[in-house]
Amino acid sequence: MSADKNTETSFRDSISTVDSQGKRIFVHPKKPKGRYFNRRLIVGWALLINLFAVPFIKVNDHPLFLFDVIQRKFILFGVHFWPQDSYLFAIAMISLLVGIVLFTAVYGRLWCGWTCPQTVFMEILFRPIEYLIDGDANAQRKLKDGPWTFEKIWKRMVKNGIFAFLSILITNALLAWVIGVDELFRIASDPINEHMVGFVAMLIFSGILFFIYSWFREQVCSILCPYGRIQGVLLDVNSIIVSYDYKRGEPHGNSKEDSDKGDCIDCGQCVQVCPTGIDIRNGSQLECINCTACIDACDSVMDKVKKPRGLIRFASEKEISKGEKFKVTPRMVGYSSLLIALMIFLAILIFGRADLETSILRTPGMLYQEQEDGRISNLYNFKIINKTVEAKSVELKLMSHKGEINVIRGEINIKPSSIYEDIFFLYIAPSELPTKTNDIEIGIFVEGEMVEEQTISFIGDK
Repeated sequence: MSADKNTETSFRDSISTVDSQGKRIFVHPKKPKGRYFNRRLIVGWALLINLFAVPFIKVNDHPLFLFDVIQRKFILFGVHFWPQDSYLFAIAMISLLVGIVLFTAVYGRLWCGWTCPQTVFMEILFRPIEYLIDGDANAQRKLKDGPWTFEKIWKRMVKNGIFAFLSILITNALLAWVIGVDELFRIASDPINEHMVGFVAMLIFSGILFFIYSWFREQVCSILCPYGRIQGVLLDVNSIIVSYDYKRGEPHGNSKEDSDKGDCIDCGQCVQVCPTGIDIRNGSQLECINCTACIDACDSVMDKVKKPRGLIRFASEKEISKGEKFKVTPRMVGYSSLLIALMIFLAILIFGRADLETSILRTPGMLYQEQEDGRISNLYNFKIINKTVEAKSVELKLMSHKGEINVIRGEINIKPSSIYEDIFFLYIAPSELPTKTNDIEIGIFVEGEMVEEQTISFIGDK
């Protein structure tokens, strides 16, 4: 391979934010603007409003969503889920994974540039504040490389103070999704020493966010995030990604001086606005998050030089190289079919999910007992999970044999979204027991209606 060829492809040997000495190249992207950026603003603000507002929405005095991993309690759209429903989350995670694979196979890394929390927080919250305080890209570089003047000190103090506040605010917003907004306000109003562990954990997580958005930034996408690493496996020539039309743009240069040049005038605007510091003209790269900032920048330049827009656009490699329009491929059909089947299966399981879940087991180590009236008794532990937001009055009835159930606490009244545990004696006459070990059917009734039936083992004297 020639030296020129090595130079042309050297960008493949390292990421754009690290120089040949292994040192960090801090990216100062130019402030984006354009039609795609306006759409990203709408999507980003919608997601931010969702993050901060949804914890305040309640259904029957319970949060609309809750992901309490500590208490192992989850609420989705007002429906309560318990650890016993973990299989539903497993199927949901598999569906999400297939959905990501399908989405990436068709639309590339669009998730990263438009809806990923890392990008939304950085580009919708933190970066605009930096533009407001430090100025655009050139002003930021000048301030960074300049001496520590009064201007630089107060700007750093104000910017980092706001960044720290936003980091704490985001941490508490995420915490509201875990413990609920009411519990969050209760903890916040209590003395700090009563929740010292939680307070320290909140500060640590806020510190991590502050570090990411004040310094680490695009390195999360290029170094830490596994999604960017696997996109190369998921993409093919039919995937729609942010692409440079090299057929139309090359050879790039000033077309006024040379009529043989392509439409790319080598202005470098696409590189200057890129938040990860890449040159999209080199093709699809690990760092590209499909944020479309380069599309807006290039379109504005094309308007100025009176050339058609779309030199950089959403397109597949096949469309660029062969001029073929988008077509649905067998791989897309396969992924879509699998995703639809998983979603239907998940919906069936969710809508068919029982409001009560009962578990009845013979008490370990206990044998049968003969009563004074001649009947045989066995002792059982039982647990009933009420997955609803309403109190339930439950009754246990013997369905398959004649006998009596004696619950130790008497009536079974279960509070909303709670677990009820108790024990009961089951009395059956020996004449009803043909063998030593017998299968007994127990019905679980709520307001006179049987909602579940359990088969338990009963030990007799034969």
